[in-house]
Amino acid sequence: MKKTMKKIASAFLAAALAAASLTACGGGNSAAGTSAAGENADGKKVLKVAMECSYAPYNWTQPTDANGAVPISGSSDFAYGYDVMIAKKVADQLGYELEIVKLDWDSLVPAVQAGTVDCVIAGQSITSDRLQSVDFTDPYYYATIVTLVKAGSKYENAKSVADLAGAVSTSQINTIWYDGCLPQIPDGDIQPAHESVPAMLVALSSGRIDLVVTDKPTGQAALIAYPDFRLLDFTGTEGEFQVSEEDINIGVSLKKGNTELKEAINGVLSEMNETDFDKMMEDAIAVQPLSN
Repeated sequence: MKKTMKKIASAFLAAALAAASLTACGGGNSAAGTSAAGENADGKKVLKVAMECSYAPYNWTQPTDANGAVPISGSSDFAYGYDVMIAKKVADQLGYELEIVKLDWDSLVPAVQAGTVDCVIAGQSITSDRLQSVDFTDPYYYATIVTLVKAGSKYENAKSVADLAGAVSTSQINTIWYDGCLPQIPDGDIQPAHESVPAMLVALSSGRIDLVVTDKPTGQAALIAYPDFRLLDFTGTEGEFQVSEEDINIGVSLKKGNTELKEAINGVLSEMNETDFDKMMEDAIAVQPLSN
């Protein structure tokens, strides 16, 4: 939800235990609203999808193709997770071959703008700020805001944002979690943002901070890797974090004007409902790294 929407990937695993075009769905044509897919050596159209590959359960890196993981472009590793499941469904329905491109969080939007990838499926919130830079499809997930603390913390039994008063906190850079939620904590001591979800979770695990704010799927994934964490969910109470619908609706971002691809993806997403999305997310959480 990285502003929604980051790495229980190889980096997160280590901590817990010790980004060329569809020739960019049109490359230069996408700005004109076309989606002239590029082709691979076999003549099949290719959909280039960017993500971090390090934001479980949305996406992560793994060494094998277990559970249907997809090769990461230019790497011997594979990507899997909720975002990969969605990307596979879109590519299959549209008759494209899927190519996963691994990029840092802050490189995702620039890659779409430059046309080096066709779209980003990476847990991005559909915010008005982001919409100034890229277009978005309809939502493919609806997230909620949660807080993670360590067991035994004085905040472990908090029932509202107000109960987190004075907490030392952090989250991931350029997310609604960091920019919009942490400032709502009364007298909070907000530490510098981290580049990734794994980094912010390590900070919490080490005791350097009291809490992190994230979205529920990310929090649920973290509980598996860090069983001494506790998840606090104030959603639906008077003491919840104040966020707008755009902050928690997650969509696929595309280059501005690429109407054809946007409508094609929306056609695939329209065949699914919120229950389908939730079930797919449950499946992703069940097979994420450290889930067994």
